[in-house]
Order: sequence, then C-alpha cells, then structure tokens
Amino acid sequence: MSTPESNRVALVTGGSGGIGRVVAERLARDGFAVAVQYAGNRAKAEETVAAINAAGGRALAVGGDVADEDAMGTAFDTVRSAFGGIDVVVNTAGIMILAPVETLDLADLDRMHRTNIRGTFVVNQQAARTVRPGGAVVNFSTSVVRTQLPTYGAYVASKAAVEAMTLVLARELRGRDITVNAVAPGPTATPLFLQGKDEGTVDKFAKATPLERLGRPEDIAETVAFLAGPARWINGQVLYANGGLA
Repeated sequence: MSTPESNRVALVTGGSGGIGRVVAERLARDGFAVAVQYAGNRAKAEETVAAINAAGGRALAVGGDVADEDAMGTAFDTVRSAFGGIDVVVNTAGIMILAPVETLDLADLDRMHRTNIRGTFVVNQQAARTVRPGGAVVNFSTSVVRTQLPTYGAYVASKAAVEAMTLVLARELRGRDITVNAVAPGPTATPLFLQGKDEGTVDKFAKATPLERLGRPEDIAETVAFLAGPARWINGQVLYANGGLA
C-alpha cells in the first residue's frame, strides 16, 4: 500500500543548488518531507532547508559524498530516523567537465566517473534497500547522450552508464511497487550549464529547441514531481525534458 502523500519523504542528492534545490522545493510543495543532501556546501543546503521550512514544509540537510557508501548509509539512516522512512530518492548530484576525447585529462575522467557513475550506483543501492512500496527512484542523465555534441564525450559516457543502471534497477525491483526512471534534461539555465559559455553560445543552445529558449530548473522539477507522484505507470524509462531538442 502506498504511503499517504502528506507522510511521504524524499531525499534529494545535490539539493543545495541548481536543479537539485528547485526539485527539493517542488517536492516540499507537494507535501513531502525533504532531506537535502550536500557534499561540501552545507551553508547552501541549509538555505534550501530554511526556505522549505519557512514556506511551511519540513526539511533537513544531510552531508556526505554520494560515492562513499558509508557516508550515504549514514545519510539514509539519518533521514529514516528523522522522518520515519523514505519514499522517493532523486539523484541530481553530478559533475560535468568538458574537453575533446583527445585532450581530456584522465584525472577529470576519473572524477566524473566517481561522482556520476559510482555515486549514482551507491545512491541507487541504498534506495533499493530502503525505499518503501509506492515509492520512486529518479536518476539524472542528459540529452547530450542523444545529441552527441563534441567535448561532451566523457560526461556522456558517465550518463549513459546512469541510464543503463536505471533500466536494470527498474526490473530488479519487480514486485516491490517502486518505479525507477531517469530524467535527461536539455540545455537548462543552471550555473553548471552556463559556466564557461559566452552569450553567443548560450543563444545558440536556446534557439536549438522548437520552444526557442533554455530550460528552467522549474521545468525539470515538474518532470521529477510527476515521476515522484502520479506517474505510477511510467517505469524503467528515460524522459527527455528538453523542449523538443532533436
């Protein structure tokens, strides 16, 4: 039996800023108690928590490296102790370093794979062990898996792995009434996306979609809220939230 909406609990990794913060605030508006996970910026995570609490929601901050199984085990335990359980896990934590395959520093490849692949695996492992029936796991990929832009090779490789493990986990949780999906945003106006891009480049990305604008974090948060709430018949899928980008 699903947990009543007013008693549902969500854990959002990378929830201290960017898309993660907007997702945390959106789920709080749907009545979720929200745990905001952060790796290094506790102050920003506490800002997100304060904003949710000020709006009448319930939230707490939990720290730890998503790729560290002990830290994540502690984080999940903390959330369960505080709120009584976990129903939804949204893994927005990730890093992006761009360079051609020919010149990418392999240390950067390792950093991305540690956070984006191992981190997703660790969080999904904890989610598989703890999410209650009627719950959902939402991972984050990228539309560049499909658009295949130059300089994105290593980043896309890490996100393609996220998509693969998402589809497998959905099938491994057969009979548990837990959905597992991934959201693949297109160009979205976040610090992660805008960093290092001049106005002309940003304009080009905006014009690439039929809607002729960049995505907003709120657009992505609505997709997550759909998967975390009413979308019980969507499972083992990758949703491209990109305004129609080919």
